Amino acid sequence: MISKEQFEKELEIIISNAIREDVGDGDHSSLACIPEDAQGKAKLLVKEDGVIAGVEMAKRIFAYVDKDMTIETLINDGEEVKYGDIVFYVTGRSQSILKAERLVLNVLQRMSAIATKTKEFAKLLEGTKTKVLDTRKTTPGIRALEKWAVVIGGGENHRFALYDMIMLKDNHIDFCGGVAKSISQTKNYLKENNLDLKIIVEARSLDEIKEILAEGGVYRILIDNFNYEDTKTAVALIGDQCQTESSGGINLETARAYAECGVDCISSGALTHSVHNMDLSLKAVE
Repeated sequence: MISKEQFEKELEIIISNAIREDVGDGDHSSLACIPEDAQGKAKLLVKEDGVIAGVEMAKRIFAYVDKDMTIETLINDGEEVKYGDIVFYVTGRSQSILKAERLVLNVLQRMSAIATKTKEFAKLLEGTKTKVLDTRKTTPGIRALEKWAVVIGGGENHRFALYDMIMLKDNHIDFCGGVAKSISQTKNYLKENNLDLKIIVEARSLDEIKEILAEGGVYRILIDNFNYEDTKTAVALIGDQCQTESSGGINLETARAYAECGVDCISSGALTHSVHNMDLSLKAVE
């Protein structure tokens, strides 16, 4: 996983790039009709039930736009909300509130949708040992936000990117010339480059699982697109030799059944690639 420092840097990049994209040389709509010294107040209004996420990120955005803005938080990240709730109030220069409004809403709506979806998965897995993980199937440029939202919703992060974990999937294995060869060459690569990275290997069959176990040195086996019975067999075969992960089209209808097969974790791209933004609005308070 990436360090806290790296994560913080990602957030800084997201904010600065988003403001560049949205504001450019100025918010001329606000500059045209709002006096520079005018003060205002706005509230974040919930218009759909779910789990709120992105409040702390919103504070960062407001501070980036104008350090003099103040936030009164009523509901924190990770808390369930219902229609009509007010999450926070922001007070400061009216121009600054308007400048930050769209980015704040985009972030909160997206993060809250992901946290809400993740919470649904997490609740389904209660009573099992299985954890729900995200994937790299994220929106380009805002991965840090989406993975943060998964954690807020009760899930855990898989690798952040290509650089913080080795994951040998079907194409790696096929291009390399087989499971055993791909693992062997990977271990040599890590040793030669003095890298300490965990290795995950995807298995497409029980025979490939046997090859992986024979080669050894693997942190987790990705049991990909197996049915329930074969997953149970795979888990029994692997035992405590390494971690197990189920993946491949797992959704809210199938997650519990896969968890009951005994896997350590389930990864689902649906946490981030198939959500609809939560309905939220930032309204001026008179």
